[in-house]
Amino acid sequence: MYFRALTIGILLTLGAVTAQAQSTNLAFGAVKADPTIPVEVTSDTLDVNQADGSAEFKGNVLVSQGEMRLSAQRVLVIYSQERSGIDRLEATGDVVLVSGQDAAQAQRADYSIDTGIIVMTGDVLLTQGKNALTSNEMTVNLISGTAQMVGRVKTILNPEDK
Repeated sequence: MYFRALTIGILLTLGAVTAQAQSTNLAFGAVKADPTIPVEVTSDTLDVNQADGSAEFKGNVLVSQGEMRLSAQRVLVIYSQERSGIDRLEATGDVVLVSGQDAAQAQRADYSIDTGIIVMTGDVLLTQGKNALTSNEMTVNLISGTAQMVGRVKTILNPEDK
């Protein structure tokens, strides 16, 4: 929360221009991701539920897949019905997604492995270089390297240094 307030406060003091919209499409990540490569997860604890085919990672969770990094306090891994692979990840608590120089924060992120789609919800803050955008929800397509922000999108645009 401190990082979010500090980032927005700094941008406001730089004499930035403010724009508001309902939906915004933009590029996300320096490189396109490959959702077929292995997912590495580290955490303080792990609870496995054989009955429903899930694994719950808690405490300082870090999920890595190629150039993409996702951190959170809790990540629930849900396996496919055949249990042959991961179906999706549900991250909650101080969620941060980093790809290249782009970083996004939210209260929750749902990552569908097969599609390469991450939906971040709850006080979303995206930083791209000197620019910051906020919204209620952001959908990131790791395969195409794009994102869409919806729900009271607000951005602070910094003019180029001359």
